[in-house]
Amino acid sequence: MAEPITAVRYPFAIDGRLGRLARESDYESYIAQLIRQVLFTAQGERINRPDFGAGVKRLVFGPNSPATASLAQTMVYQALDKWLGSLIRIDDVQAKADAERLNITVVYTILSKREQRFLNVEVTF
Repeated sequence: MAEPITAVRYPFAIDGRLGRLARESDYESYIAQLIRQVLFTAQGERINRPDFGAGVKRLVFGPNSPATASLAQTMVYQALDKWLGSLIRIDDVQAKADAERLNITVVYTILSKREQRFLNVEVTF
């Protein structure tokens, strides 16, 4: 039986009971957290990895339109493929502009388990 993966939980937190970094032992939750981390980190935000992230939060400063949704779709796909390509296969990325929201759906397969999952993310304008 494979040993469970434990990693630092995202968003970063302290386990008050143990007095140390909170850990994530559920691999599927860990992968979803990594995806959110890539999506919401802006390029230039990390000192040692200036090209890390998709930076979808910066899209709120532009118009919410089909063109913005198309740009988000491309940014998300490229960033996830680059930074998480060894852990997941990106099956589909959909972005839809809806009033003051940009709805992003990522369909991915966890390579180690060969299981397809999806993640919905909402960016508000």
